[in-house]
Amino acid sequence: MTVSALQKNNHLLWRAGFGPRLSQIENSKQLSLQEIGKSLSSTYPFQPLQLSEPTENLDYKKFGNLDAASKKEAARKNRRSNIELNLKFLNQMVQSEDQLREKMAFFWHGHFACRTNNSLFNLQLLNTIRENALGNFGELLKAVSQSPAMLQFLNNQQNKKDHPNENFAREVMELFTMGRGNYSEKDVQEGARAFTGWSFGPEGTFFERPKTHDFGPKTFLGKTGNFDGSDILRIILEQKATSRFIVSKIYRFFVNEKLNTSIINDLSEKFYASNYDIKKLLSEIFTAKWFYAEDNIGAKIKSPVELMVGMLRILPMKIGKPENLIVYQKLLGQMLLYPPNVAGWPSGKSWIDSSTLMVRLQMPQIWSGLRPLELEPKSDDDIEMGMKTAINSAKNFKNPNITIDWNLVESVFKNRNIEELLLQKSASLSKDTVQKFSDSSVKQEIINVMSTPEYQLC
Repeated sequence: MTVSALQKNNHLLWRAGFGPRLSQIENSKQLSLQEIGKSLSSTYPFQPLQLSEPTENLDYKKFGNLDAASKKEAARKNRRSNIELNLKFLNQMVQSEDQLREKMAFFWHGHFACRTNNSLFNLQLLNTIRENALGNFGELLKAVSQSPAMLQFLNNQQNKKDHPNENFAREVMELFTMGRGNYSEKDVQEGARAFTGWSFGPEGTFFERPKTHDFGPKTFLGKTGNFDGSDILRIILEQKATSRFIVSKIYRFFVNEKLNTSIINDLSEKFYASNYDIKKLLSEIFTAKWFYAEDNIGAKIKSPVELMVGMLRILPMKIGKPENLIVYQKLLGQMLLYPPNVAGWPSGKSWIDSSTLMVRLQMPQIWSGLRPLELEPKSDDDIEMGMKTAINSAKNFKNPNITIDWNLVESVFKNRNIEELLLQKSASLSKDTVQKFSDSSVKQEIINVMSTPEYQLC
């Protein structure tokens, strides 16, 4: 099968962003791959997310001294802020012109998996990731490692001289940088000693506690010195295993779950030589001929967030209750801010089981008002972590309260090959089957195409 220009365009839009906007569908024949690439790689001014509830009103500093009623109110404000932050991050993916930044932030959000109920810490970490998403990996690594959210999540508050806690050092090496097999248990122990004293205040400021830091000499990855946490991160970045680990994970996310050893080797060497320049690595990938090979087109199963955001970008919607979108995140298995564990979300076929596939295939009909939502997310305190109020609202929206401007959608898709525009691999889709369940309207055909297994691929 020859890969068409339209397939290449949509491939880049899906992998370097969250799929085409309706306007890009309208102009799909006029857009060149170079124009799309230039737009995606343009430098946009960074826009930090902000909470409508001022952080000084969330009582993080005073929480321990509050009475029961005040604690309940502070917890309610905090929960509301976490819901707001979830939806603002999702909205950035839908609306932002800076698609590559938000897509890369989405990747790092899963890579540096972290969970905290503290909405201020969540806000700080998310903005840190978004701001550094396309910059230098070493700077991103250090900023994330010194974030209160991560230090709290990985127990570094308990990492003290004479009583080291190895959790933070272990995960930094195993999951964030080098991967298993590239360090020893002794390296974990010595690394933990170096990270002693890394701490933070309730207002979200990182600082070091000299009284709890181990100032003794340490031997880490073959080097000996009076190392602190910054030294450990520097030595980790000197290891070529770090470059290979990060490149391999980026390749799985942006290109294909099946790794190409030759390409990985080449990209790893270039990434290391560039001193971990993230944007340069992505440019290498998105301008390579192999990126547009048939085997890489439509080879990925969309994550729940990619599926939702892709639909929101194509179908102009007014959502009466935006918090309902959090319920769909849970039903589909991917709640922003709440990865299942420190390893982050799974990928590939892990996204699909009997219940999630049913929701995926029915979502276009539910969001279009053609059928009610028939499932409710199961209560799970470990996953909900302060989001229970929003999640429980599922009982109140069998009708999703969404209005779609179908007149605008139909004006764009009328007299055009809808399957070709919406699907990356349409060869396996029977057009007779789609038409069999469609009336003569463009609306019905779009809903039916979005309800196919083929639409789950990008």
